[in-house]
Amino acid sequence: MELHPKFLIKDGQRQFAVIPYEEFLALQEFLEEIEDLMALRAAKQKEADQPTVPLAEVQQMVEQP
Repeated sequence: MELHPKFLIKDGQRQFAVIPYEEFLALQEFLEEIEDLMALRAAKQKEADQPTVPLAEVQQMVEQP
């Protein structure tokens, strides 16, 4: 993603960056996707820490009267 910022300067220092609205929307969507990926990774890590049961064992538990 390429951004085209314009900088507002105060006392010779950059104070603010202004970007076109379309770039802002694209950046916002990108950040939301990153947040979703981070949440997915956290969920997978939490799931990886949980004990698992093999499918054959689950099938046996279901089939028992």
